[in-house]
Amino acid sequence: MTPIVLAIACLLAVTFCYAAVCAGSPFGTCRKCNGFGFATTTDRKGRPKRGKHCRRCKGRGKRVRVGRWVFNRAQRIYREGTR
Repeated sequence: MTPIVLAIACLLAVTFCYAAVCAGSPFGTCRKCNGFGFATTTDRKGRPKRGKHCRRCKGRGKRVRVGRWVFNRAQRIYREGTR
């Protein structure tokens, strides 16, 4: 096989695997707070303590994956266009 065909096959495999992950688990952990839902800070003695709510995930610790967000947006546009 030629290298171009092999590269296209690898990209298709990665795309289908990511689509399967988005379908099976549409939510991932928040990258800003590592899934805690809040920022960790330290007190004056150096012990970790709970900080403010994470603004990116609104304190839930989960976020919608990019692929699932695109799928949801496409579904919404299609649904509103066929009414």
